[in-house]
Amino acid sequence: MAANVIELTDDNFENEVLKASVPVLVDFTATWCGPCKALAPIVEGLANDAGGKYKVAKLDIDDASNTARKYRVMSVPTVLVFQGGQLKGQHVGLTNKETLLKLLGS
Repeated sequence: MAANVIELTDDNFENEVLKASVPVLVDFTATWCGPCKALAPIVEGLANDAGGKYKVAKLDIDDASNTARKYRVMSVPTVLVFQGGQLKGQHVGLTNKETLLKLLGS
């Protein structure tokens, strides 16, 4: 995983995402998911470009199934954007950097 991408679990999701002072893009992914692997470099690029304006995180739905269920993630990749503890946007499926930046409001 890229150095600037936060690895989320059921245990750290609240502190890393819901209590964050900046918007957080969360990539719900799975190791067995081909489109997730294609999205990974795009997500990592966003993390490298963040400059403190937002955070980027990944959550493996198999390892953190409680959180995936809570946000009704039914297919991967799913990208959710949180701000101020609230869900602000989402995209299901493979996408591009521009779409993710729009979700972040950048």
